[in-house]
Amino acid sequence: MEDSRRKQQILFSSLQNQFAHWMSDLPEKLWDQSLCNLAIPGSHDSMTYCLDLKSPIKPSDKILNYLDHVMPCITRPEIYKWCKTQESCITEQLEAGIRFFDLRIAHKPNDTSDNLYFIHGIFTTVTVLETLKEFEHWLKTHPKEVVILACRYFEGMNKQQHHQLIQKIEDIFGYKMCLKTCAALVTLRNLWELDYQVIISYDNVIANEYPNLWPGIPYWWADTYNAKSLVQYLETQKQIGRPDGFFVAGMNLTEDWWYIVTHLRSSLKRLTFPNYPYLSDWIKKQDPGPGKHCFNIIAGDFVGAGYLAGTASCISHKPSC
Repeated sequence: MEDSRRKQQILFSSLQNQFAHWMSDLPEKLWDQSLCNLAIPGSHDSMTYCLDLKSPIKPSDKILNYLDHVMPCITRPEIYKWCKTQESCITEQLEAGIRFFDLRIAHKPNDTSDNLYFIHGIFTTVTVLETLKEFEHWLKTHPKEVVILACRYFEGMNKQQHHQLIQKIEDIFGYKMCLKTCAALVTLRNLWELDYQVIISYDNVIANEYPNLWPGIPYWWADTYNAKSLVQYLETQKQIGRPDGFFVAGMNLTEDWWYIVTHLRSSLKRLTFPNYPYLSDWIKKQDPGPGKHCFNIIAGDFVGAGYLAGTASCISHKPSC
């Protein structure tokens, strides 16, 4: 266990040196490329490194709530090991080169406070406010790095809570927030000149009321636990053609109930890690750029392992397709 932890620390230290400033280290020829045409590494369900086993179950999942009621000693550990998609905190993910974050926000049922948390099956231990401040603190020391925060889901939230959350976002990031504009104008050079570092995607109709909130970002999700099926799905999507603006190709494998029942000793991590080499090889063959078959944001699970930032970095330096 100690040797494994030491290896992880060595790997993380190496990633810090390579990818903590990868945007500012890009060659000048890429400074005028739209961020929509660059390869950007992202994390899927970014906040699941801090899931709270004692929190309520996701209210809208009736099956999980029933199972939790009749056999919580079994249900809770299973939820934890299959819903935990990340092991690295936000600062560690940023240092490892991640620049897109999948933030699934929710309000706990029967919670009389205004605190908001993140959710994936169960809620997180840290609040949304604490996390936003963590982003802001890191960006202060990395003035040429830009992050895309995809706020979505919003279970259990009313209109007032949306407005309160948006006000907190504006208070924390202030002038660092990039105004909603033509995606072609969102280049590193322009962002640096305007001192913008944060693009907030807010996947709710209320975003239309705010000029500094971008709309929801399309996410290509294969919904499969088979790596070859995932790649086949993304290849099919490529033939259809990429959306205008930002979009995400999800490299995350997804279990279903049958897979869980037949793999009770497994976990999402054990499903994901053996497939890294295959998925990495496929990513390296992709191209960034505005072309129909090009990629933009590539999001995955357990990004602290380093495979995603490294492979995205490889294709970032390719000529645009």
